[in-house]
Amino acid sequence: MTFPKDFLWGVATASYQIEGAVSEDGRGETIWDRFSHTPGKVVNGDTGDVACDHYHRYPQDIALMRELGVKGYRFSMAWSRVLPTGTGTSNPKGLDFYDRLVDEILAAGITPFATLYHWDLPQVLQDRGGWTNPESVKWFAEYTDLITRHLGDRVKNWATHNEPFVIAFVGNYYGAHAPGIKDLPTSLHVAHHLLLSHGAAVPVIRQNVPDARVGIVPNLYAVDPASDSEADRLAAQYYDAFQNRWFLDPLFKGHYPADLVERLGDNLAGIDLASVSQAAVPIDFLGINYYSRNVLSWDESNPALPFRHKNPAGAPVTAMDWEVYPEGLYRTLVRVHQEYAPKAIYITENGAAYNDPTPTNGVVSDPERTEYLKQHFKAAENAIDQGVPLKGYFVWSFLDNFEWAEGYNKRFGIVYVDYATQQRTPKQSARFYQQMIGALETEPV
Repeated sequence: MTFPKDFLWGVATASYQIEGAVSEDGRGETIWDRFSHTPGKVVNGDTGDVACDHYHRYPQDIALMRELGVKGYRFSMAWSRVLPTGTGTSNPKGLDFYDRLVDEILAAGITPFATLYHWDLPQVLQDRGGWTNPESVKWFAEYTDLITRHLGDRVKNWATHNEPFVIAFVGNYYGAHAPGIKDLPTSLHVAHHLLLSHGAAVPVIRQNVPDARVGIVPNLYAVDPASDSEADRLAAQYYDAFQNRWFLDPLFKGHYPADLVERLGDNLAGIDLASVSQAAVPIDFLGINYYSRNVLSWDESNPALPFRHKNPAGAPVTAMDWEVYPEGLYRTLVRVHQEYAPKAIYITENGAAYNDPTPTNGVVSDPERTEYLKQHFKAAENAIDQGVPLKGYFVWSFLDNFEWAEGYNKRFGIVYVDYATQQRTPKQSARFYQQMIGALETEPV
């Protein structure tokens, strides 16, 4: 494979999934603390109370990144660690942790990519309505102002939100993530305020960090109908509007997709749809989290969102039951480039969960994950050949971690974590990644 010389190879994590230390140094409660401690919400009753103990072990984790040769590290800050009550008085100990973390990243010769919000809203703000409250736009701008003023002298790459679809719909419509609400109108209000808060935060970042590169990170899917029937094609169209265009269209075109607006009807009551034009502020890059595709068929049981997904028979799947479909990454990159034309694109997450064996003599064999990465790297290379301005690739995830509602039952990491001892063991996929990065630095492989 051949990639541009300045292509950024990285790894990604998120605060609640790895940090632990949920009650230390003044950190406030988050919606994920509350949700994970609610019986029946997370597999095995797991919580992020300790997770990977990254709060204490970050020096060794950054050293391991450096050993693997990664050039970029995408991480998120915990809002409640720096603003325990969501707004108002900041927490010096929380800010100091991110100071130390960023300094460690830079000392290792790694470029930091910071995500402001990766799902862990302060619970005190959820108690005030969370993202359904129009004030959430101001709350997020205040938090953004604090953290970018504090770290902007060293961190130049900023993303506002990670996967707004998941925040809005998995958390507030399907109810499978925090805060566990199951209401379509509520989720649509959440999505709207996420978009407005992005629009409000970008100029704050630019004011505080004049040389910042700013973006946002939706999770996008390749979408196909289950058959050639008109009904299934329409199901795929509506699903694409729901999953992909509900965020891409406002961000780049300043309006919601008209086909789904009409379909949703009264579910959108109370939302000033035209105001979403405020989300269409210029950005420097679009992050894309890609894992799979969805194949849709028509489903009359839900008039507002009339589709259902089922993997094609015999399709290879990961431990999450997600279809392995690298062609979808190529299609998604080309589609976004052609239809929305972001200045630059990063693959901000891509990876796979498999049922990894425990380490044997310091080795974790995960050939499926290695092959998954190889196929998706090739898809990315093909997209670059088609003119897509792809600038970097962050493998999800650096560490096995708290996988949200799946708890510790699913492992995405290229580094194995023994949660009882916190021992880290690079898997064979990590060694493949290390060798590939090293080879690409010197010559095509």
